[in-house]
Amino acid sequence: MEPVTLTTSRLTLRPLEPSDVDAVLAACQDPEIPRWTTVPSPYTHEHAVDFVERISPEGWRDDTLYNFGVFTRESGALVSSMGLVRLAQLPAPGRQAELGYWTVKEQRGQGYTAEAGRAVCDWAFSALGVERLEWFAEAGNVASRAVALRIGFVMEGTLRSKTVQRGTRRDTWSAALLPSDWGRDSATAYLPHDPGKPST
Repeated sequence: MEPVTLTTSRLTLRPLEPSDVDAVLAACQDPEIPRWTTVPSPYTHEHAVDFVERISPEGWRDDTLYNFGVFTRESGALVSSMGLVRLAQLPAPGRQAELGYWTVKEQRGQGYTAEAGRAVCDWAFSALGVERLEWFAEAGNVASRAVALRIGFVMEGTLRSKTVQRGTRRDTWSAALLPSDWGRDSATAYLPHDPGKPST
């Protein structure tokens, strides 16, 4: 897929560029980012170059990872990195993807990440035909969960021993966002389980 740019009232979401390497490197020095994500630690200049110049463009080219750098429209400052990982071949019957993100320490608490997340989810539903968006975070990551809830994700439970973080298996919170949660239709009919009715 050709990379796209999205905008909101305060933000520009675009593919990362080589000129963004230093900003990504600086952001990932915050120990909270590798604590809760798969970002390497210590995070080096080489890691930033690889993420910006290889991983991100390859994801767009291969239709496997649609990664956006999120920037303020006012100053152009990096706010976050937000990726949509394809979980099943799109547009195929699965039509599922996973949303992930980290946020620059100095940009937290302003609602930027949820604002960007809503834009990416809207794009996923409308442009990619996604019918189920998933979010996962290590149990205890209350900041990421708060963002997911503000986007509109519905918590579905705790998955035991799902995530391997720094060589240790950990429990993981899970949530999902469906087109119907936003009053939208999807190409595949959805029949929610009703415990009061027999299965058909």
